[in-house]
Amino acid sequence: MNDKQKVLDPGPFFHGTKAELKIGDLLEPLHLSNYQDKKSNHIYFTGTLNAAKWGAELARSDAKERIYIVEPLGEFENDPNVTDKRFPGNPTRSYRSKSPLKIVAELGSWERHSDEEINHMLSSLKKLSEEGKNVIYD
Repeated sequence: MNDKQKVLDPGPFFHGTKAELKIGDLLEPLHLSNYQDKKSNHIYFTGTLNAAKWGAELARSDAKERIYIVEPLGEFENDPNVTDKRFPGNPTRSYRSKSPLKIVAELGSWERHSDEEINHMLSSLKKLSEEGKNVIYD
C-alpha cells in the first residue's frame, strides 16, 4: 500500500454483491456490472458496512446477498458517482479501482436494511432511470 492510499483510507474495505466467491479470489474490472447491462471499467468497494449492504441488496440477481472484506491490490480513488455528487466529502467511503481486490473474508451475518428502505431505494433508482439520471460514470 502506498502513502497516498494510507492517507485516502486505511480500511477495512467491503464489497457487497450477490456473487459467490472464495477467500483468495480476485474481483477484477471489465466484468458485467451488478447494476447495469455493461462491463465495468472499475471495481467498486467501500469502507462502510452500510454502503456494502446497499451493494449486496441492490445487485441484480436472485442469488444470496453477500458482503466480502476485500484488500485493494493497487491504487484506488474516491468513487466520483457518489463523492461530492450525492454525498459531499465521501461519508460513504466509496471507492473504485482499475486494479483487483482480493477477497480476504466473508461476513457471516449482517442485518439487512428493512424491506421498506430497500423498496424506497429501488423506487428512487427507478425514477432516476426514467429521468435518464441513473448514470454510472465508469
